[in-house]
Amino acid sequence: MIIVDTELKKRAAAGNPVKVALIGAGFMARGITNQIINSVPGMRLVAISNRKVERAIDAYHYAGVENVVEVDSNAALEKAIQSGTPAVTADADLLCTAAGIDCLIDATGALEFGAAITMKAIENRRHVVSMNAELDATVGPLLKRYADKAGIILTATDGDQPGVEMNLFRFVKSIGLTPLVCGNIKGLQDPYRNPTTQEGFAKKWGQNPYMVTSFADGTKISFEQAIVANATGMTVSKRGMVGLNHAGHIDELTKMYDVEELRKLGGVVDYVVGSKPGPGVYVLATHDDPKQKHYLNLYKLGEGPLYSFYTPYHLCHFEVPLSVARAVLCNDPVMQPLDGPPRVDVVATAKVDLNPGDTVDALGGYKTYGQCETYAASRQGRLLPMGLAEDCVLVRAVKKDQVLTYDDVRLPAGRLIDRLRAEQDELFPAA
Repeated sequence: MIIVDTELKKRAAAGNPVKVALIGAGFMARGITNQIINSVPGMRLVAISNRKVERAIDAYHYAGVENVVEVDSNAALEKAIQSGTPAVTADADLLCTAAGIDCLIDATGALEFGAAITMKAIENRRHVVSMNAELDATVGPLLKRYADKAGIILTATDGDQPGVEMNLFRFVKSIGLTPLVCGNIKGLQDPYRNPTTQEGFAKKWGQNPYMVTSFADGTKISFEQAIVANATGMTVSKRGMVGLNHAGHIDELTKMYDVEELRKLGGVVDYVVGSKPGPGVYVLATHDDPKQKHYLNLYKLGEGPLYSFYTPYHLCHFEVPLSVARAVLCNDPVMQPLDGPPRVDVVATAKVDLNPGDTVDALGGYKTYGQCETYAASRQGRLLPMGLAEDCVLVRAVKKDQVLTYDDVRLPAGRLIDRLRAEQDELFPAA
């Protein structure tokens, strides 16, 4: 992907930077803002939208930009872009519709809001780089179809672990091996964590306790590994993935999988807790050519049949602008769902005993956690997608660690995300 820096230098030299708009002004969005403004010649962050406009202003100030203008119309935003003045707004639709913007970054992680802005951007033929794995895992294949019809790129981002896994997957395939495991290295996995237990960590790093909890309780990694599965054609070997606890080096995992079972499944997504080097990603792959196996052994990758490849870090916001450049300048999406039905879904699971009348709270909350499950099993069992769970009301009791079904809850009325999921399910019927 090194070609990206060359293309950005060309745009910088021509005085024609890639113009980017950012939706969200939270912890990650602030990092993206600082990165684009101070470290990416050839790209300009022209606008930030956030419900609380003062947070968008603060994000620019964090990056050292003091002169910003608040806008509330397409005309005002377009004027600001033309004059080179950074803009902020509470109206995210403006970033989807105003002229002069090459690409939109969704840094929200919100399902309903994320669905709305993504559909609006697609309708207006605007490229979207999304950090919203939650949305992608819930309705990504459908959104990809809409984006393709509109002739724009909708892609996940590099830097986050799914994108880093996809880069590694592509590399391993490009040198002739067959990837059989795409994995994520975690430091902690406890499905019963909640915003109270994670409050101290969140406060230390200036993050949202619910978001931090979604990392700790397995919800976030389930969404992330689901979109890796849907982009690679892989599956899961069991509900929730295997999730080994292994304090050694990631290379040692090559002896811990049944290769024939992996081949039969067509490859799996997984994670490991406590391995080194963390917090990176890994791909375990095979090679069928004895001559190449000899070379792999010479190059210290061992005798096989599984060979270990890994990236020992993921740099999140640092690489988001490069994902924009790949989409806009190279027509190269970081990661998209394959055509056809999803391979893996994320299903809502009770974190505590739930009773009729209970309302499911936000992702990373007190009531539920997410687990990966095959799309076929999810559909056949009418399992409730985690991406639809928030604000659902229980109509019957569900025991702790039991997966919720559509029959257990009443969905909120009038949500776009429910309509999109129903449309996707109709497009890809249960097997």
